[in-house]
Order: sequence, then C-alpha cells, then structure tokens
Amino acid sequence: MEVIKYLSVYLVSMVKFFAGPVTGASVGLTYMESVLLTIAGMMTTVVIFSLIGREFSKWWSKRQREKKQPVFSKKNRRIIRIWKNFGVVGVAFLTPILLTPIVGTVVAALFGAPRKQIFVHMLWSAIVWSAVLNLMVFEFGDFASRFF
Repeated sequence: MEVIKYLSVYLVSMVKFFAGPVTGASVGLTYMESVLLTIAGMMTTVVIFSLIGREFSKWWSKRQREKKQPVFSKKNRRIIRIWKNFGVVGVAFLTPILLTPIVGTVVAALFGAPRKQIFVHMLWSAIVWSAVLNLMVFEFGDFASRFF
C-alpha cells in the first residue's frame, strides 16, 4: 500500500508540480518523502520532454492550426516575454509555480536551450520549490484547512 502512496505523489508531480506536496501530505507521507518524490516526478517529465520537446511542440502547433486556434495567446506572449528577459533560468524558476513541468520543459527546448542547461536549471528549481511548497503544505496545511 505504501507503493501506491509514493506512486501517486510521483505521478501527480510529473503533470502538476504543486499537486505533489498536497498529495504527499494528504496520503500521510513525511516531509522528506514528499519533497523527494515531487522532485523525482518533475525531473522525470523534464528528461522525457527535453528529449522530445521540439517534436512535441511541432505536433502541438500543427494541432492548434488544424483547430484554427490563434498562435499567440495572452499566455504565449507572457511566456515569450519571460524567455526574452530571463532565458532558461526564468522559465525554470517559474515552471513549478506558474507553468507545468511539461510546458516549462517544452518552452525551454523550443527556444533552443541545450539539454544540459534545461536539466541543471530545472533541477535546482525543482529542489527549491519542492522544499518551499512542501514546507508550506506540511506546516500551514492544517491552518488553511480551518478556513476552507
């Protein structure tokens, strides 16, 4: 049964980073277990999508054109502005809290960041944000639940 708890935090962190700490606390994991599984989940997505990022973005662009979706949305413009101002470091920093591991990695790959840079910057970002978000959830989760 412990494997299911670990797997749930790991898998949810692959898709939506912030959900990892919340899931970890809700299934009864320790702070450190939740931190490590959240990092592992995000980094698994980073590895996968840094390898297929450019191909994924081509597929996504084609899909959007077929659906006649606009190329530049408000969100796309914001991401481009972040990239122009801060590069891979800014995208990596904002990936866990504003973007998802998938979107952040695809953006970095699409703009031509080398894989090594993507790995390094996403790793420190995952470590920092996992520690901070898990701390907030584990320390202040009970406080917040009183109000919601």
